[in-house]
Parts: sequence; C-alpha cells; structure tokens
Amino acid sequence: MPITEQQLLQILPNAGRQAGAFVPVLNTGMNRYGIVGAQRAAAFIAQVGHESGQLTRLVENLNYSADGLMKTWPSRFELVRATACARKPEQIANIVYSGRMGNTAPGDGWKYRGRGLIQITGRDNYAACGEALGLDLINQPELLEQPQYAAMSAAWFWSMKGLNTLADQSDFAKITRRINGGLTGQADRQALYDKALKVLA
Repeated sequence: MPITEQQLLQILPNAGRQAGAFVPVLNTGMNRYGIVGAQRAAAFIAQVGHESGQLTRLVENLNYSADGLMKTWPSRFELVRATACARKPEQIANIVYSGRMGNTAPGDGWKYRGRGLIQITGRDNYAACGEALGLDLINQPELLEQPQYAAMSAAWFWSMKGLNTLADQSDFAKITRRINGGLTGQADRQALYDKALKVLA
C-alpha cells in the first residue's frame, strides 16, 4: 500500500507543505527498492524523517560552533583549529571530509557534503548513487537536493546497506548504526518509528 500524505503528516508533522511534494517520490523510491509493508516502510520513514529534519533539510548543515566541532570530530579539531573554523561550513566540510570516501581534490569535502533524505556523502557514494540512478552526480551533486532524487537516493542507500532485512527483523538500532555509524539521535528516531508503526499498521 502506498503511503498517503495524511499518513506522512501524522508521522512527520513538521514536514508541513513539504509532505505533498514528497509523498509521490517516496512511494516511487520505496516501491523500486522493495521497501514495502508496514515494518519496512515505518523504519524507512522514521530514519529519513530524522535525517532530514522531517523532510525540511536536504543538505547537510555544517554550521558548527567551536564546541560542537570538538564534540563531533574530536580527532580533527582541537581548540585553536575549532575556534578558527567555527561557523564556516565550507571550511568545516573540507576539513572533516578531506581524504575520505573518495574525496581527493581540494573542495571535494564541500562539493560532496551530505545531501538527500539520507545524506549521501563523499565522492565515492555520489558516484555509486549516480550510477544506480542514471544521474551525473559527480558534476551535478546538487541534483540530490530535488525531492525526487533526494527520496530515490535514500531508497537506493537503504537497499545497498541491506536495511530491509534488518527492518524485517525489527532491529532498528542496527539500522541506525548502518546509517549513522553510531546511535546519534536514537531517541528521536525511535519515537518516529513507534509512531510510524502505529500509523501504517
């Protein structure tokens, strides 16, 4: 069963008018990658809802304070460097993503910062996602800021990471770890998941 705009707003009330734009493209992406049935759909909607601020943010926000930088990336920022870079998103992206995930050229960190509903990040991931979706994301990374590609890239990522299987097993924490690398924001993710299971049941 496709998800309706009313259901999406019950799960993600902050989405507001964005819900209407996202319902058809979410359904298309979920259908293409087998994210069907209440268990899978609830887990997917909860995770993309958290990652995108309930469908309101399609580009990674790197506007960190010095304190935030040291907490988030302790291996990359000590006080002097953090103070110098605070509130400079482009500089921050180029430091934290440099030399990782296929980013090799100067500026790749910013160019391939997180985009889409699940924040595709890094040149390698943009290349793989672009190949899967038939898009030139290396030269047009901002395509992932459009709702249809933001949703499709998230469904592709979900499938590539084997998350339908974990959703079938109700292993929601493991899904978060595969998306996030840890359990950042797990309380919010879990609350959205519990709500989505009720709405989609």
